Amino acid sequence: MKRKTMMIHGGIVGDEHTGAVSVPIYQVSTYKQEAVGKHKGYEYSRTGNPTRFALEELVKDLEGGERGFAFGSGMAAITAVMMLFNSGDHVILTDDVYGGTYRVMTKVLNRLGIESTFVDTSSLEEIEKAIQPNTKAIYIETPTNPLLKITDIAGAVEIARKHNLMTIVDNTFSTPYWQQPLALGVDIVLHSATKYIGGHSDVVAGLVVVKSEKLAEDLHFVQNSTGGVLGPQDSWLLMRGIKTLGLRMEATERNANEIVSFLQEHPAVEKIYYPGLPSHPNHEIAKKQADGFGGMISFDVGSEEKANQLLQKVKYFTLAESLGAVESLISVPAKMTHASIPKDRREALGITDGLVRISVGIEDVEDLIADLKQALED
Repeated sequence: MKRKTMMIHGGIVGDEHTGAVSVPIYQVSTYKQEAVGKHKGYEYSRTGNPTRFALEELVKDLEGGERGFAFGSGMAAITAVMMLFNSGDHVILTDDVYGGTYRVMTKVLNRLGIESTFVDTSSLEEIEKAIQPNTKAIYIETPTNPLLKITDIAGAVEIARKHNLMTIVDNTFSTPYWQQPLALGVDIVLHSATKYIGGHSDVVAGLVVVKSEKLAEDLHFVQNSTGGVLGPQDSWLLMRGIKTLGLRMEATERNANEIVSFLQEHPAVEKIYYPGLPSHPNHEIAKKQADGFGGMISFDVGSEEKANQLLQKVKYFTLAESLGAVESLISVPAKMTHASIPKDRREALGITDGLVRISVGIEDVEDLIADLKQALED
């Protein structure tokens, strides 16, 4: 079954009891038992809910894994995955990682004794050098947020296997439509489903898919114990969003390609970050491991003042946190999504005050380019 077909026909389709084409929203907390311990597969909705399970089965099929899990946010998903580790364990993470991931590792999970080192995982040599005796996993975000760096997933997996480490990939930017980390040997793939998978700026959610039954058992234990589950209404919204995921990813990439071409020619743009550009340092790796380059573009206009002028003048790009929606969004990562990262570290990574990130939507691209053109004028 091809991917767009699977997005419609994967997982659990409809309702066998009524013939409803859409999976029902089971707005329920508990379930009647025929006798003590004798039930129809559900006893309490923190442990399992039919609507959430339908979503989890669908994302499991899309990622080609053993089992899927739906959480109340992307950060809840990341935190639950990190709770698979013990005090004293060490995790290597991508340096240009989402600000919330950096914050939870350095301000919350460090209190529990989980150690972390942030390195440029687009360099396999840097990954190898960061391995310590207590290292347990390599956590990769690719493409990264906001500099869109690319890590060679298969290469990282090879290193991990040599050292008996787990591999985790944040697949938010590419989604399972463009990139399949589990097929490249990764152990766990996760998403902020708030973004492209939901796709309509109306739900906050996180998804995880694991490769083995052992990881499935361990992660379900964490999820059930800590309770960061996704509700049935939001689960249903994600299933609805997934039905058009392939169409939306294709549309945003077409728009992104034309916008990148425009930005390349504009004198106000000093630098562009987009893996679809042949000049991108890991363009060939991106081509090899993914079927598309996505709809995220970052570009530097040189200063905070110029970035603010751009933000004030755009009409069709909405100034907002988040990404991956049908509407085009714009932000300054240094002041918004990555504000939790210390300024000196941001600057060392290249996340300058003049760096602008756009999430390209599905509007007519001529309107989006015209909007950027007038906003970039002095």
